Amino acid sequence: MLLPAVAAGMMMMGAQAEAEAPRLAMAAVAEGAALQDTAPAAGTPPPPVVPTVPPAANGAGATQDIVVTGEKGAPKGDPLEQLNAKSFEAVQSVDKAVVEPVAKAYNKGLPRPVRKGLRNFFSNLGEPVVAAAYLLQFKPGKAAETVGRFGVNSTLGFLGLFDVAKRKPFHLPHRNNGLANTLGYYGVKPGPYMYLPIVGPTTLRDIIGDTVDKMVLPFIAGDPFTRPAYVLPTTILNQLGERAAFDETIQAIRKEDDPYTVYRELYLKQRQAEIDALHGRAPAEPIVPIYGEDMPTPGKKNAPKVTIPDRDGPDMNEPETDQPQ
Repeated sequence: MLLPAVAAGMMMMGAQAEAEAPRLAMAAVAEGAALQDTAPAAGTPPPPVVPTVPPAANGAGATQDIVVTGEKGAPKGDPLEQLNAKSFEAVQSVDKAVVEPVAKAYNKGLPRPVRKGLRNFFSNLGEPVVAAAYLLQFKPGKAAETVGRFGVNSTLGFLGLFDVAKRKPFHLPHRNNGLANTLGYYGVKPGPYMYLPIVGPTTLRDIIGDTVDKMVLPFIAGDPFTRPAYVLPTTILNQLGERAAFDETIQAIRKEDDPYTVYRELYLKQRQAEIDALHGRAPAEPIVPIYGEDMPTPGKKNAPKVTIPDRDGPDMNEPETDQPQ
């Protein structure tokens, strides 16, 4: 009974395979046609094989940093360095051609006592502003000394032509002060450095303060300090005397490799020293004055020559140290 059942099963499988044969044949033909359509034509080179580069082990070298180098930007405090340097060069060219010869003739043509007397006169006119600045800084003692100095020199010094107040028995030296120093005393930063024609080196804080200082005397005293016939010649004479006193220093600055930078540093260091003095702090190193009463009047016998600090040595803004950097 088992054999007839097996035979019947095999007959049924054979019939099913025979029925499926046409359909399998049609599928094989369709697949062959599809492969023929996708195969490259004869004579056509196969597409290039692009090799894949495996990433470096542990990610080392997977990426490369791109370093962009360029010119160094403007130094801190001098964002207009390029413009200021051009202005400095232009002013120095005019100075060499016109102002310097006049200043040298001024130094040679007038005796030193006369030149010194004129500088004393213009300095004495500014003493009331100095006294007012000390009052704004709540330094009544210094303000009183300045008023006393103004009174002594205006009387015993023949309208300030002679600085009698700094000698015995008074011992009242001149001190630089004004609105710009007052602002700095209370923490107002100097702002951007500028080198302007006619004005010269300054900062935003200084040019505001100096402008107000110059307006105080004409505003309070009035005539003749408001008359052009007085203002113009006295201003020219005062500036000429300042330039004549500055001649030796500017000649030393021009011999430096970078006169503009040296001039800027000397100005900023002098300004900072004046503000530090209001707080009772002495400068860390000697200051080379480039303006004001601290510049000696040329012609004094055995006067020391102007020496510009070496910028290639220790930092001009920091004291020397033996500690390794």
